[in-house]
Amino acid sequence: MAAEVDFTFSDMVAGYVVDRRGSRVDLRTLDGRAAAVHLTDTTSGQLLRNLGAPYRDATGRLHDLLRPGALVFSYGPVYPDPEGLRFQAGHIVVVSDDPGSFPFEHPGWWVDQLRVLARFYRRSQFGTGPVDFSDYQTEIGGSGGKTAHRVQETDTISRMVYGMATAYMLTGEEDFLDVAERGSRYLHDHMRFVDPAEDVVYWYHGVDVSGTHERKLFASEFGDDYRAIPAYEQIYALVGLAQTYRVTGDPTIRADMEATVRLFERFFADPRLGGYFSHIDPVTLSPHDDHLGPNRSRKNWNSVGDHAPAYLFNLYLATGEDRYLRMLEHTFDMIVAHMPDRGPDPSPFVDERFHADWTPDRSWGWQQNRAVVGHNLKIAWNLTRMGALLPKPEYRNLALRLGRTLPAHGRDPQRGGWYDLVQRTAVRGRHEFVWHDRKTWWQQEQAILAYLILAGRTGDAEFLRHARESAAFYNAFFLDHDEGGVYFTVLAQGLPYLVGNERLKGSHAMSLYHKAELCYLAEVYTRLLVHREPIDLWFRPNGDADFPGGLLRVAPDVLPRGSAVLDSVTVNGLPHSAFDPDTLTVSLPRTGSPLTVRVRVRPVEERR
Repeated sequence: MAAEVDFTFSDMVAGYVVDRRGSRVDLRTLDGRAAAVHLTDTTSGQLLRNLGAPYRDATGRLHDLLRPGALVFSYGPVYPDPEGLRFQAGHIVVVSDDPGSFPFEHPGWWVDQLRVLARFYRRSQFGTGPVDFSDYQTEIGGSGGKTAHRVQETDTISRMVYGMATAYMLTGEEDFLDVAERGSRYLHDHMRFVDPAEDVVYWYHGVDVSGTHERKLFASEFGDDYRAIPAYEQIYALVGLAQTYRVTGDPTIRADMEATVRLFERFFADPRLGGYFSHIDPVTLSPHDDHLGPNRSRKNWNSVGDHAPAYLFNLYLATGEDRYLRMLEHTFDMIVAHMPDRGPDPSPFVDERFHADWTPDRSWGWQQNRAVVGHNLKIAWNLTRMGALLPKPEYRNLALRLGRTLPAHGRDPQRGGWYDLVQRTAVRGRHEFVWHDRKTWWQQEQAILAYLILAGRTGDAEFLRHARESAAFYNAFFLDHDEGGVYFTVLAQGLPYLVGNERLKGSHAMSLYHKAELCYLAEVYTRLLVHREPIDLWFRPNGDADFPGGLLRVAPDVLPRGSAVLDSVTVNGLPHSAFDPDTLTVSLPRTGSPLTVRVRVRPVEERR
């Protein structure tokens, strides 16, 4: 059929090589369509490389690398043609020199990536000298330099702390843990407000350090949440604390987290209809205060679902306490009960904003009746995690439904990668873009982790294919090999989008958290669930570590019972035998000094 366009443009096509005849390469796109890519004498090529790795030129090897089964991304001019669009290959990224192998599934790929990322943020914030969080700045430019912005936001500090604690868990590099511990102490000393009358802790939005004295910012300065206390800011204040506590057992961190959980239960929770309100007034601490405007008496995905991945899973992993399991269960019960669309013509996407009675609010602010693709992926990922603790059919069913339907509506079928914001209701068979067809880094993370864990838990080859294609796009186009870090956004074709706040490597929306979470859990899921291989982790309990029962719990993530065992433990470099392989717990010697604990967790041989 003749093409409907009569002008040229440049675009990308991704797919698997089916055949090569001379300069023509026939591809099968990610959604199964046929596309022909034409090589020229100026076509260049490269193999996929990790962050911090040298460029891998493949220009002279393309004819050997473009074998059947190879996954490639081809960018170049596109011409109208009587038989359809004609793709000219200007530059080709070949994912692997072995069509049956994916480099990001090799042991250490994600570990090495996180090591390079953590060093980038450490250097950007503190240089190579001592770590002093009074010098911390929220905004980091594209090359790692600080901007003139002088508000230290609590959440971005906590997100960086998470990344550094996680980097220590994967690498054992003590400098990363030093940053995490100093950042945790800075949050405690500068960003925390204690209400002794209510016995709770609140976290400031941030601190303005532009003057000679700190100016505390109690209410949010962010547009959607201005002059309110949003639940998600309190949630993400805990993300770094929870991960650091897993490593160190610091009793001060544990006390701060427990006091913040009391805040959620006393002021954000809806005891009558369940869930958590999205905002409370900074003076009355009520979610129903008129001063909250459009956020009055509202619930949303962030206030309900984000508890789990941000801190609750990690708090439960570190303590094993039933009260956190019950809180996790409640959040996921609310998700499956209220967020799926059950109308006469249901959307494949969940509802994300609600009135107090759980009636969907499809007129709020920028969201309207629109879907954040990454939130839907995040639900599929975390429901599958929760199924390891409480295997409820409703958790599994919604996770599988989302996993199977989202690629057709939220993924780019020609170029790869996942979109941002789309209309929940289809028009002419398509869920149209709200503003643009760009792709952000964190939504790619949600896709990779969702499909890795779905593949690992079900053995479904289609889920594994989606995970691999998502990881290939992310590693091919989001890693900034020139200036370091990860791009906030790329265009649909994978080209970096460096405009406004999206040119930054640190901002209100970006720190080290999502990137570190991806590296950590992609390594965990790939090793333990997909390839059935062991993984090594590091912990460093303090001399006054406060773990329930005195046990260090070292499960890498919430795993199905009996799916993994603790294989070996060393303490301060020496073999240690006081551990339970089945519960993945370590009995720590009483020394009064910090201990370096290295553990190896291996999967059981049989899939369950």
